[in-house]
Amino acid sequence: MRVLMFGWEFPPHITGGLGTACFGLTKGLAKHNVEVLFVVPKAYGDENEEAIRLINASDITIDIKDEVIRKFWEQITYMEIGSNLIPYVGPEEFAKMISESSEKSDIHTNSILSSKFEFSGKYGTNLMKEVSRYAMIASVVANNNRFDVIHAHDWLTYSAGVAAKMATGKPLVVHMHATEFDRSGEDINTEVFAIEQYGMQQADRVIAVSNLTRNLVIDRYGIDPEKVVTVHNAVEPTDKSAFENIHAGVKEKVVTFLGRITYQKGPEYFVEAARKILARDPNVRFVMAGSGDMMNKMIRMVAKLRMGKRFHFTGFLKGENVDKMFAMSDVYVMPSVSEPFGIAPLEAIRSNVPVVISKQSGVSEILTHALKVDFWDTDALADAVYGLLHYKGMQNMFNRYGMAEVNNLKWENAAFKVLETYLSVVK
Repeated sequence: MRVLMFGWEFPPHITGGLGTACFGLTKGLAKHNVEVLFVVPKAYGDENEEAIRLINASDITIDIKDEVIRKFWEQITYMEIGSNLIPYVGPEEFAKMISESSEKSDIHTNSILSSKFEFSGKYGTNLMKEVSRYAMIASVVANNNRFDVIHAHDWLTYSAGVAAKMATGKPLVVHMHATEFDRSGEDINTEVFAIEQYGMQQADRVIAVSNLTRNLVIDRYGIDPEKVVTVHNAVEPTDKSAFENIHAGVKEKVVTFLGRITYQKGPEYFVEAARKILARDPNVRFVMAGSGDMMNKMIRMVAKLRMGKRFHFTGFLKGENVDKMFAMSDVYVMPSVSEPFGIAPLEAIRSNVPVVISKQSGVSEILTHALKVDFWDTDALADAVYGLLHYKGMQNMFNRYGMAEVNNLKWENAAFKVLETYLSVVK
């Protein structure tokens, strides 16, 4: 089996869980003898290619006089919108990214129909232009390679997946990692919603990362339930010995929030629970590890509640720094308002850290040994964290059984279900 896979990022160049999931899935597929051609808008040269062959869209040349390209371009609605459309980061991070990328490239001055595109591979003001260009490149890549099925991850690559299907007639599987409703609540970006809906309508199968997401795809996007399947994410194993001697360096217990500081992740509920915990036990420190458009608001909230001496903001963490943070933590909290899945709790449990997660998360469907609360119930959230901090037997139980549970959540098992999905559409 050979798969043409479209993604927007690949480790170590990631902004969240999407790149991490793509990496784990491709490694799992390799164990089932599935060859993956993984296309990214921009390759940096240091990506891990142990389980894939990486194709850099920025290296592909297209003939704009080609009739196929011309016809495809006529079917694409070209959109260019501003900086509010950023799928995984907020305006503050976006401003920094644009400043950095503008120093390195003048891609945005090129004609939309130039013969070769230099993608930034970032999330910026010209994101929709890059999404459209990427789709054009996809049709060329599809025509120039041999494969059995197309797999597109998240809305950024859905147009590319559809273009590849149009060019070759090969079956298309799209992967829904997070919907526009998860990212934006009810105040959705209608252009993104339209791309998501069209991509899923054109797909032969839709993979949802949880039943929560599957139901949302069916109910809010009107997708045929018969073609939507659930494949839960997994977690990469890690060598814990490398982090055994890492300690927080403080006498207090450490409670950690790790994720994007955005509406979706519920950071304000974490801060409010921290206030209630400190009222009962002042010897606790809280860490908010991440970045996002609500970061300044959370800093002001912490200051207003006079918790500055017990609260720490680390900024965005990835790679080994995530494992180091978990090594210094006593409890991990994920109070997400809407979480399609949530890999971070699995990474925490893998590091022997008990977790408290919201019932409104996909990962709660597969985790038994985790404390689960409604995201809005800060009393229950505070009680759960307090219990894990103060009752050793409770902490030991969740660590022992949680670790065994997570060790069985392997990417190769998730990949087997994805392979079954491929086989169901390949003629």
